[in-house]
Amino acid sequence: MAAVLDSFTFHSSPSSNVLRGLRPPASPPVSATVHRASLPQVTGLKIQFSSKKLSPSLNSRNLRTSRRRAAIVSEASETALEVPSVTDATWQPLVLKADGPVLVEFWAPWCGPCRMLLPVIGELSKQYAGKLKCFKLNTDDSPSIATQYGIRSIPTIMIFVNGEKKDSVIGAVPKTTLTASIEKFL
Repeated sequence: MAAVLDSFTFHSSPSSNVLRGLRPPASPPVSATVHRASLPQVTGLKIQFSSKKLSPSLNSRNLRTSRRRAAIVSEASETALEVPSVTDATWQPLVLKADGPVLVEFWAPWCGPCRMLLPVIGELSKQYAGKLKCFKLNTDDSPSIATQYGIRSIPTIMIFVNGEKKDSVIGAVPKTTLTASIEKFL
């Protein structure tokens, strides 16, 4: 964002203060004052553009128009490791019949805390490679498994050893909390 807007300029004059309901200074300046301020440098964020087609309306007289939208997104989401998904069909071989401990995050795409936790699960997957398998289960796509294990709140992280549930952590917790739970079963 800092590359797009390096600085901004705004003008102030006695008349603009009056318009805002403020008293003019005792001795108004002859000309308007120009203030120039620099924006702070920001790293880790970028602007992502997308265009959205608008449907024709009565005001546009059936002309197709497009609106360009921008959003500020975190670059961390692009660099985070992708955590493999598990579904109803793959639950048995990947989790219940796995050798060693398995961490499963029960999540949904609309859940903000769940999306915050996914990069942490990716880091844990990398940190414990070869010792721990990490998966994510979308509770909207596989509600039967979520019901089977009594998932009532997401995000919920469960640790399975030899197909048996050993521990669960509910909510978006710090990485240190998850690390302490994992260390008990390694």
